[in-house]
Amino acid sequence: MTTQAPDPGWPAGSGAEDGHALTGAVGPTFFRYLGLSLVGLIAMTSASLVDGVFIGNYVGVAALAAVNLLIPIMTLLFGVAMMLAIGGAVRGGKYLGEGDPAAASAIFSKTLVFVSLYGVGAIFLGLALETPLFAALGAGESLFPLMSEYYRIILPFVFPQLLVVVLYYFVRLDGFPNLVATALTIGSLVNIALDYVFIALFGWGLAGAALATGLSQTLPLVVLLRYFRRPDRRLRFGVRQERWREVLQAAYNGISEFINEVSAGLIALMLNWMLIQRAGVNGVAAITVVNYVMMLGFMVFFAIADTIQVMVSQNFGARNADRIRAFLRTAGGTITVLGVAFVAVLLTASEPLIRLFVEDRDSAAMVAMATEFVAWVWPLFLFAGANMLISGYLTAIHRPFESGVVALCRSLVLPGTFLALGFWLLSGYRFIVALPVAEGATCVLAIVLFLRHLPRRAVSGLEEHAEMAETSPTCQ
Repeated sequence: MTTQAPDPGWPAGSGAEDGHALTGAVGPTFFRYLGLSLVGLIAMTSASLVDGVFIGNYVGVAALAAVNLLIPIMTLLFGVAMMLAIGGAVRGGKYLGEGDPAAASAIFSKTLVFVSLYGVGAIFLGLALETPLFAALGAGESLFPLMSEYYRIILPFVFPQLLVVVLYYFVRLDGFPNLVATALTIGSLVNIALDYVFIALFGWGLAGAALATGLSQTLPLVVLLRYFRRPDRRLRFGVRQERWREVLQAAYNGISEFINEVSAGLIALMLNWMLIQRAGVNGVAAITVVNYVMMLGFMVFFAIADTIQVMVSQNFGARNADRIRAFLRTAGGTITVLGVAFVAVLLTASEPLIRLFVEDRDSAAMVAMATEFVAWVWPLFLFAGANMLISGYLTAIHRPFESGVVALCRSLVLPGTFLALGFWLLSGYRFIVALPVAEGATCVLAIVLFLRHLPRRAVSGLEEHAEMAETSPTCQ
């Protein structure tokens, strides 16, 4: 059965029509969205990297460790928001592909309201439970003051950041990646400036770092609110909605992103505990620096998977298997080239990159430790891109269980199991080799799941489901 793609519902004269996911040339459309996504995401990543540079050079190694110990809390907060936002955006993309902007607007509105309420509640609980949370993270009481200095300032700013997460996915989905890239870039540049002023000039330490990050991450929300003034947008916001349960149903389709975020926090907690046992605060600081060094590469992979979700979800709704396959080929080739490039950089320039985050007066042992960590974990880049791409594809074709399996294996089950075994069996810090081993094992599983849900099979299944719904007595 062949199905003609429905009218995508673009308003006449819409500036977003150029490079449209349903009709634009595959290569230019993909790289246009990817380029703008990279601008925004690299802007976000560079803000974190610059934070690390200023904290490491002006506040110290203990401050780096304190910020790293807070990662599980932040990943949990943002994991829920990303699950809701990505799940809602994927469902919205399918609606747009089917030519139903009203349904897409409804899921957009419900997601934005739901995340707003969640953000208020999460911030209140996070502040009320500060000390028990710090203790649960395995931090020594000597680090509590440093952690608190950062945490109490940054947490209230989480609210605008959560709204930015929702708008990021839906505004891009509606064909305005330029606006998203502009918003995130402005936030990044302001963060760099404020870091310099608050930390280097005023000497405000971690409080200055938190204030710089919070203020700069509020600015993207102000810029993104311009979207609601666009006359050519397809997504309309309204508080009065029906079928609120759809938010949770859509969130299930974003479960893999929730798993990725929360699992990253749990693995960070586990890894921090192991390193504290074997290397003390220096070990936690070393893995923090390594995370900064590798962050940019992983963000590029994430941007590619993110772009694929926008492309595939709409073409899935339009039943266009050939176009989905073409986008996947383009994304896969891009990931392969970039993965090799990232490995080359890590193997040839790891120590200079690490020294960006610490001054010479800092412990030489910590720098040596971080360099050793890179030597063990660089193979991550050979597999991580493929795993993210396949997981994003499975989410886009509404296969949340399979996508969740990939996410759970690569981010929690396999790394947690292999880390525990390595910590027990291996001396020194070699147990962190568990991370690339887990990524490689997951890649095998991800490829198997991808082969079971190739684009043509996925579209055929959607058409069969639609035909069954049309002939069902309940639809008569």
